[in-house]
Amino acid sequence: MIKGFLYGIVTSVTFGLIPLFTLPLMARGMHFESILFYRFVLATLALGVMMKLKGESFRVGRADLPFFLLLGFFYTCSAMFLFWGYDFMGAGVATTLHFTYPVFVTLLMLCFFRERTSWITLLAIMLAIAGVARLSISGDIHFSALGVIIVLLSAVAYASYIVVVNKSRVRTMDGRKLAFYVFVVSTILFGLRASTHLGIQPIPDGMSVLNLFLLAVLPTVISNITLVLAVRRIGGTLTSVLGAMEPLTAVCIGVFVFSEPFTSSEALGMSLIIVAVTLIILSRSIRQGISLLGRKLRGMRRA
Repeated sequence: MIKGFLYGIVTSVTFGLIPLFTLPLMARGMHFESILFYRFVLATLALGVMMKLKGESFRVGRADLPFFLLLGFFYTCSAMFLFWGYDFMGAGVATTLHFTYPVFVTLLMLCFFRERTSWITLLAIMLAIAGVARLSISGDIHFSALGVIIVLLSAVAYASYIVVVNKSRVRTMDGRKLAFYVFVVSTILFGLRASTHLGIQPIPDGMSVLNLFLLAVLPTVISNITLVLAVRRIGGTLTSVLGAMEPLTAVCIGVFVFSEPFTSSEALGMSLIIVAVTLIILSRSIRQGISLLGRKLRGMRRA
């Protein structure tokens, strides 16, 4: 189980590296649609080379194909709806609304699989959302009802991705093979979106190639493989709560790499997230401790 928590933390921390590579690309004039397309093209190639070098088979069953299409669709929708939401509201508000996906994971698991969640996990979800809000939102808040719906659809899509990984037949598939075919579908969908909207831009320079490659490997290949491994070991709900480390990592990058100011609001947000993650990691020990204390108290009353 400890491995599951470690995989979940690696997933969210590597996802949090996205601004480190995307901000320089956007500063060079690249649109997010082209960035996403190149990200998944390179991620697919990198993962394919990795599998080839390890002598792993690319063979899959025909019954797996619908799940690859579904996962690729959910993953693409999550990214596209989130970026679309930025047109209606600030990135901080959008990030906070997107991070409600642990709530949707919990609801989907309850509605479709009757999987109940402990009060400790629910408390951790609330603390994590509050922490993300403190990290992400500053100044005046401007958003529209349509923007809220769009970003919540992004959260629902990502939650659906986690639930399908957790509960479908591909759950036991090798993480690299699963990620590879999801990336293939996402690459096609992002390519279609980019080519029918603003077009696929050329990569401006060598540094941009490096940033795109690192974007493809760290917060794409590695994060998706560890996501599958985390969901397999600790389930979708706990993995989704550990995702709170993602905005925390992004804030640290902003402070230490881009020299952004570190405020008391961000310190509070980081503290709430750390408490939430600690609750998740120690949830079993906490439940066992409370149960033991309850038995002792009942024994004292009988005595």
